[in-house]
Amino acid sequence: MTRSQQAYPTDLYDTEMKIVVPYLPPAKPEGRPREHEWRDILNGIFYIVRAGCSWRMLLHEFPP
Repeated sequence: MTRSQQAYPTDLYDTEMKIVVPYLPPAKPEGRPREHEWRDILNGIFYIVRAGCSWRMLLHEFPP
């Protein structure tokens, strides 16, 4: 992901995501499928940490 493709400065680059992926739990074959991608969840967390806003003020572009 280049800087022009990032919605926010806190969004992960592709190279950063490749480093993080091995540490994330894989999807389980049984049960409900995931509704949101890990990248979207992590971008939301990094946005909150960097912006210093509350969870309720999280932009609607991020998963709940």
